[in-house]
Amino acid sequence: MREYGVGFRTVKAALESVWPEPRKKPRPRGTRLDAYKPLIDQMLRADLDAPRKQRHTVRRIFDRLLDEHGAEAVTYPMVRAYVAGRRPQIAVEAGRGVVHAFIPQSHRPGAEAEVDFGDVKVRLAGEQVTCFVFAMRLSYSGKAVHRVFASCGQEAFLERPRPRSQRAGGVPTGKARYDNLRSAVSRVLSSRSRVENERWTGETGTDSYRLASARAARAQSAASG
Repeated sequence: MREYGVGFRTVKAALESVWPEPRKKPRPRGTRLDAYKPLIDQMLRADLDAPRKQRHTVRRIFDRLLDEHGAEAVTYPMVRAYVAGRRPQIAVEAGRGVVHAFIPQSHRPGAEAEVDFGDVKVRLAGEQVTCFVFAMRLSYSGKAVHRVFASCGQEAFLERPRPRSQRAGGVPTGKARYDNLRSAVSRVLSSRSRVENERWTGETGTDSYRLASARAARAQSAASG
């Protein structure tokens, strides 16, 4: 354990469960604003049915606390910070706000991969030049393959993905997501329908996985959400 810098408790916890224990949230500390929070909430709830120009600003709430409730110990930054977080919560509680949520991703082992190009500065023959890195990452394990090209043109894009997949331990059985498919797509039909480039189809037609557009997937998710 000393060799890897891991303590006994960490190893014991890992043997007991593959999932780490939930992080304990510290108990919130009391503030001078606590006694006035119900009053602020009441003002914010009243604003839900008030005309836009008659709703409480932070300054108006702060002034009312001072004038009507003698909140001399309360400062303007305290009220501003509380209102900024509480106003959208009250709107959600009333069924009028936007609920922020996310869907956790799950991937089957060896089923999917993600592919993208990125530029990198390298020193070649004593000169600094811009090259382009092809990166393919298996979605489940995170194992990745990287190759450097002089350009990110179609000739680099169409180089067969199979050798790269073999370096990653095998060919994905499902699909590979490409972030930018302009070199592989000749026509966009709908959100997920594409007419693939003949050169791309000829290069990848024998591979066991099919391509997918990450940009189209993001657009589809946004439309369904």
